[in-house]
Amino acid sequence: MNITTRGFLHVTYKLYHHLNILNGEEKSTCLNVFLSIMKYAWKKNGYKAQLRHETIAKDTGLCRATVKTAISKLVKLNIISDIRGRSGKTYIVNDVFLKAENTYEKTEIAKYSTPDSQTLATLEETIYINNNVSKIVKSLAGNREKIIEELSKLPISELQEDKTNVYLCKLAIEHKQQYENKTYVSSDKILSALKDMSKNNNINYKRKKEYNIRNGIKPWLKNGR
Repeated sequence: MNITTRGFLHVTYKLYHHLNILNGEEKSTCLNVFLSIMKYAWKKNGYKAQLRHETIAKDTGLCRATVKTAISKLVKLNIISDIRGRSGKTYIVNDVFLKAENTYEKTEIAKYSTPDSQTLATLEETIYINNNVSKIVKSLAGNREKIIEELSKLPISELQEDKTNVYLCKLAIEHKQQYENKTYVSSDKILSALKDMSKNNNINYKRKKEYNIRNGIKPWLKNGR
């Protein structure tokens, strides 16, 4: 009986570099968990897979707590989304990070000789970075705070349109709005306040002010009253 299956599980350059925001260990763990999900999330099923943490832990050799943390990171980075169900969660892979894939029919083992690798064409992929968001994320890979700071300088409309770095763009928008909502006091007001503080702390000024109040004297009027 022939069984339809994939020939491999792949990771695109786009996904691999998208994970650069994580440190080395986190990146490796997330890739491991992602490949486990991809093992069950087929194109014909809309890249959906209903899985338990226990299943992924068995595939990856990771503990369930680590699997849970990795899945949370993958969701935040918009690589997958999850839907809670009665018997576990359904994970949906963001096809932005996938390439078209084909299935093949298994044939008898060793029926055909293995082709010489020297004669096989090498798969090459050109990465096109055609927007400011991707350029910033790639150029500052690994420095999350700097990425968010630089992204926050872009127009909100541009951040909202990006579908690859959704989580980072969300943080950048929040940072941008927080920065724009700050109230700034002019230097003149600050100097005036400092001057008033200095006067109020001057003992001679205090005595003169109290004297004027007791005698109903108003220095700002021409006749003082």
